[in-house]
Amino acid sequence: MEKDKESLEIFNRELESSSSSDSNEVITFTVSNYEQRQQEQGNRVRRSLESIFRPRTNSVSSKDIDQFSIHHIYGNLPDEKIQLQRTQTKATVLSEIAVNEFTHDDLNIQEEKVFPGHGKEFTEIDPELITWEDENDPSNPRNWPLRTKVIMLSFVSLYAFVAPMSSSILSPAMSFISSEFNIEPQSPLQAMVVSIQILAWAIGPLIIAPLSEHDNIGRKLVLDGSCLMSLLFNIGCAFSQNTAQMMVFRFFAGIFGCVPMNVCAGVISDMFDASGRNVALASYSLVPLLGPVIAPLVAGFIVVNLQWRWVFYVLCIFNGVVFITALFFFKETYAPTLLKRKAEALRKDTGNTNLHTIYEMMEQETGESTLKKMLHCMIRPITLLFMHPMIVGLGSFMAFTYGFMYLMIVTFPEIFGEQYGFKKNIIGLMYLPMGFGFTFGVVFWTFCIGRVYNYLVKRNNGEAKPEFRLPCLIFCALFIPVGLIWFGWSAQKKLHWIMPGIGSALFSFGLVCVFQTTQNYLIDMNVRYAASSVAAAALFRSLFGFAFPLFANKMYGKLGYGWANTMCAFIGIALGVPFPIFCYLYGERIRNWADKRIGKN
Repeated sequence: MEKDKESLEIFNRELESSSSSDSNEVITFTVSNYEQRQQEQGNRVRRSLESIFRPRTNSVSSKDIDQFSIHHIYGNLPDEKIQLQRTQTKATVLSEIAVNEFTHDDLNIQEEKVFPGHGKEFTEIDPELITWEDENDPSNPRNWPLRTKVIMLSFVSLYAFVAPMSSSILSPAMSFISSEFNIEPQSPLQAMVVSIQILAWAIGPLIIAPLSEHDNIGRKLVLDGSCLMSLLFNIGCAFSQNTAQMMVFRFFAGIFGCVPMNVCAGVISDMFDASGRNVALASYSLVPLLGPVIAPLVAGFIVVNLQWRWVFYVLCIFNGVVFITALFFFKETYAPTLLKRKAEALRKDTGNTNLHTIYEMMEQETGESTLKKMLHCMIRPITLLFMHPMIVGLGSFMAFTYGFMYLMIVTFPEIFGEQYGFKKNIIGLMYLPMGFGFTFGVVFWTFCIGRVYNYLVKRNNGEAKPEFRLPCLIFCALFIPVGLIWFGWSAQKKLHWIMPGIGSALFSFGLVCVFQTTQNYLIDMNVRYAASSVAAAALFRSLFGFAFPLFANKMYGKLGYGWANTMCAFIGIALGVPFPIFCYLYGERIRNWADKRIGKN
């Protein structure tokens, strides 16, 4: 950064000296509109710095196309002088960006650093810079009517509902699929047919999701494309003729299907500011949790009355309806993409090919290829996963709870089918207690986490710390083992069916808090690496979600449901209690040390 700043300052001084070498000639060009904007050169830097935090409302209007014509901006200046002014303007903007560290890098996957005013803070310096008209510009997704935001949020939820639904909808039908494909019952291969899609969730976000942060592509194209590809591979699953075909199609359906679960959080941040984002995120976060619960419930009734392939037919119908409706009604929300399209339209209408956005300027300056940026995005979460102790510690507890959730899901048919003798459709109803736990957990923990966080911030003289997110995690760590033990021993002793249902509800209730506190902490602890940290944790938990169901039958066969869940409960206590307490007491010191080490690398 220091080298870049020095080089920009040297370049700017050279331009100023070259433009002042013939002072009499330059004075004659001050009659142009552009020159009039440069008369107060001494105060320009201070005013633009202030506008970074207090955006101006007198930016040029895109409705008046003549305002962006070359003649209106530069008057009758010759081409060489226009080019000189453009070069000097660009150097001035870049120097201010360097001084204020508004670096446009690719450190984040889902929340790449963007400029506070999307370049509006520099419009007085650069008259060819395209940005929002003012802070109330209706084209800005942040200024859309609440009704429009709610509709877009509904589409976001539908996008993100497809993959979790697809991941577990196969569970009630596995006995029929195993019979047709000659898969040994209760074997790891049978579990892998279900969980292989979770393995794909560890890969998809690293390959496809970063594309949504490119201003040439944006959110909508990635979401629509991934939804379409997911539909095509789900159709392939419906017509699979053997185990290999089924696993390949499910893997690629997971690769594309999981993308909305990562991109949609960025869509919400596009539309809502920090004050309104919590409620939107809480509402959205319920969808990926309910997907694995609702899908087996529906599938249980399907396999009893229809052929098992109808499980995929119904999934494809839902997937197709989401794709078609969103294709026509979902709108682009990513500001850099919207501004780029605005600039392209103005370039075409005015004939001024130099009109640009701040992101186009920075991309041209860095000269880094899209492929190289994507490679950095894919490598960084993996690096953080192994180098940052907070991600390893907190991420391991979240990964454990996530893995056990899918272990529960794949063992429900065996527990309630063989232990309790329920039919397939009734087994599907046993997923409802878990859904109730998720729903009540989102409402309860969203309120409690916010209340505790605000109290600790107030007690700390208004200074917020990421560690203030953790007290609820320490408390909720008790619900996880209690739910596991309750569920396991109730199933082993064949108590009334409501007892294991209560255990699964307690587990899912605690799982919501684990997700909310851990993800909030990972975001708060280093905003610069926020999305990469979350992606690293997502990679971690997806691997656990894939692996846990593979050994479920052997573990329960050797230990029984009671002792196996008791063992897992003690592992949960070991992961969920000591390290969060340690993080609350010493987390600030550890994360600062880790951030410095990673920053050097």
